[in-house]
Amino acid sequence: MAEHISGMDLYFFGISASNRDNIIENVKRFGSHIERNGILYPWHQIEKDHYFTVDFKTALDDNLLMIAWSSFRDDLIANTEFTLNCMGLAMYQYISRLYKASTQNTEIGKTLPVIRARILNHEPLLPMKDINVSSFGKLVSLRGTVVKAGPVKIVCTHMAFQCPGCGSVQVEKQINGTYIPLQKCTKCGAKQNVEPLYNSPLSKTVESQNIVLQEIDCDVARVPQTIECELTEDLVKCCLPGDVATISGVIKVLDPNDNKRKNKQNSIFNLYLHTVAVYNNSNGKSCSTTSSHQRISFTHDDYLAIKEIHGQPQLFRYLVQSLCPLIYGHEIVKAGLLLGLFRGTKGDCIRSESHVLMVGDPGLGKSQMLKSCANVSPRGVYVCGNVSTTSGLTVTMTRESGGEHSLEAGALMIADQGCCCIDEFDKLPAQHACLLEAMEQQCISIAKAGVVCSLPTKPTILVAANPSGGHYDQGKTLEQNLKLSSPLLSRFDLIFLLLDRPNQNIDKYLSKHILTSHSSTSKHETLQEYREQTTNDFSQSKQKLSERLKLNGETLNYLSHKTFRKYIAYAQKYVEPRLSQEAKYVLTEFYVTLRKQFATGDCTPVTARQLYSLIRLTEARAKAELREEATIDDAKDVIEIVQHSVTDVFTNEAGVLDTTRSEMGTRMSYKKQVMKLVEILQKKSQRESTSLFTIQQIREEAQRECILKDKFSDALHSLNVQGYLLCKGKNSYQLNSAYL
Repeated sequence: MAEHISGMDLYFFGISASNRDNIIENVKRFGSHIERNGILYPWHQIEKDHYFTVDFKTALDDNLLMIAWSSFRDDLIANTEFTLNCMGLAMYQYISRLYKASTQNTEIGKTLPVIRARILNHEPLLPMKDINVSSFGKLVSLRGTVVKAGPVKIVCTHMAFQCPGCGSVQVEKQINGTYIPLQKCTKCGAKQNVEPLYNSPLSKTVESQNIVLQEIDCDVARVPQTIECELTEDLVKCCLPGDVATISGVIKVLDPNDNKRKNKQNSIFNLYLHTVAVYNNSNGKSCSTTSSHQRISFTHDDYLAIKEIHGQPQLFRYLVQSLCPLIYGHEIVKAGLLLGLFRGTKGDCIRSESHVLMVGDPGLGKSQMLKSCANVSPRGVYVCGNVSTTSGLTVTMTRESGGEHSLEAGALMIADQGCCCIDEFDKLPAQHACLLEAMEQQCISIAKAGVVCSLPTKPTILVAANPSGGHYDQGKTLEQNLKLSSPLLSRFDLIFLLLDRPNQNIDKYLSKHILTSHSSTSKHETLQEYREQTTNDFSQSKQKLSERLKLNGETLNYLSHKTFRKYIAYAQKYVEPRLSQEAKYVLTEFYVTLRKQFATGDCTPVTARQLYSLIRLTEARAKAELREEATIDDAKDVIEIVQHSVTDVFTNEAGVLDTTRSEMGTRMSYKKQVMKLVEILQKKSQRESTSLFTIQQIREEAQRECILKDKFSDALHSLNVQGYLLCKGKNSYQLNSAYL
């Protein structure tokens, strides 16, 4: 007679005597492993959480377990659920025995719930594209991005039925959560009126949730592979849309009769993954573990490569030149993009991500730089604005076949804690509003179909846009060129203008740079020649950081995307720089000066948001060189980058820095200011019942509205020529109402 083990009915249903002997033997084998490694299995916490994690590699390294259970690896892969139930039952017995010894309660084993075993670090990770029918019934591990999370449902696994004739109670297993009624009583043979007992302790239910996992690395010109994953019990609600997760489970087949949607044929092999373990790489949580973890793992060779990169004599220049070596020049712009990739130090109240906007004429390499940023980012997503929608950028609410709703992640959710590069930003005017909340509050709120929720997302947003007229007009403000709203522009930490200005020397060596990449000519010769012949032409326009970022005629072995990605991930994981006192002082002085300089005109474009930007960028500058302290030199480099951005944005069509000009568009163009002056004079004429004004009165009205400060004489002459103001003497003008 087979030995009886308490709790066996919780894990196994309707087992035979031969299987019972096998179960008892496996429970004893794994129970010995638990006792030998008790420190790995804190039973008080396991009793509270109702599950425990088993490291796959640690279990295989236990020689005694492998000797006693030689087929452990094969059983776990080919007969996963049976093996995990044996492991869970062993832990059930272990906790019951310890609890009895501590409380002297012999009945405690009957009150313990089911304790599940969760497998971690199962290898190898199978590419999602390789999943096929040959994987059916086997344990596999996948890594991907959660793009969809369905609602939580209650699924019945066992249902108790009572026969009204003989009164016997029988339990029927519900396969795949589908309700299967009892056809007839096995005791008396009655075939009708067999009632289900919903409140019976023999009827068992579990929570269930379906998510969709999408592969991370997808080949070009191929739709990313996805697979539906079923989460049960403690695994429910462990992932949100946009999370990167490593999921282990058994490949199963959906019931073909379960798909009853119209106009769709049922498939026999609708594969899905019955999950047995989940490791959320986004928050570093897997069941009961809370150790920090990043999406990218580091090998010994990676650490050696990072050490070699860190030993470069001019490290920041090396990183800037490696970002997008095919694009000639634009070192300051590349430096700003690089600081956005490294991000600042994480804070509790403010964001650490810096957003960058590139605006300029077509054909200057904006798209190429964005693609390079997406390639070197540990989690980069590149989208084009002309083929994107609001739901494609944020979150989509979809209706399931049962009438319930689920969430599908968009580009911003998938790029959480990474980099989202949006090209052709001016082509999606209807989608600009959806970025406001994600850029500053770092969350996306949903209020659709009765579902109200907020999903966190923390991407670094890098944007490239073309002017609305095809060519940037410096006579207009940035908002007028892009047709963007003021709140959206204020959320960008850096705004760069890339203008196509004809220059014979620059055009000559730009063409040489392009031709060098397509020929056997040494790039060293081209850069050295450029250096020698253009030093005098640009010596006055070069700034200190610009000078240091340019190559001095030498050749560089640029970083590969893979190595660059590992270096950025290492800096984000291990380096958390803080500002030194000297750096704080320099940033404060620059912020006060900048605010005072632009405190004129219709508004003040410099706010506390710009101060936070300076802090983030300075911390990122130190993080790029793996330093724990941001020095005064880091602050000066960031100030130079910001000054470069400010100079471009606030320079008018005459090439003069106009401090009354707002990047957010509140500054009116010259033509609008002139017409506004006419409207002011008309109101003054109606109010005072006179149409004759002196030049001093007209000037005072213009100064009161802060318009036409430097162009008052030109505006007055223009209005006289057009007939709006008629000259009536040396110092007086009459308003001509016929033109109004």
